[in-house]
Amino acid sequence: MPWSKNDYPSSLKNLPADVRNKAIEIANALLDEGYNEGRAIAIATDRAHKSQEDKTQDKTEYHVKTHDDGWQLIKSDSSRAIMVEGTKEELLSKAKDYVNEHAGTLVIHKQDGSVDQELYNQ
Repeated sequence: MPWSKNDYPSSLKNLPADVRNKAIEIANALLDEGYNEGRAIAIATDRAHKSQEDKTQDKTEYHVKTHDDGWQLIKSDSSRAIMVEGTKEELLSKAKDYVNEHAGTLVIHKQDGSVDQELYNQ
């Protein structure tokens, strides 16, 4: 019997929703291939966790750093500013939205260039 988002094994109930949904999808495919339920659940849980880890590792880093005209948002592998604002606060209000839209992480630097904080979900 295939599982759904509302009807799944109790061993998946404590997983985060996105991991659980991926595990359900994988487990159903494994059942279709002839795996027994216990084995399918174990494999699916492991693969779902790895899938989520891969997603977080693939995020692009964006940095908030000083600029000649104030503060800039810059992609980690670029030399051109995405946006520049006069103050750090002005830039952060726009940068957080930009980074969320592009599924990235935001690294905020201090005036001296050292890292102040890293934000993953703004």
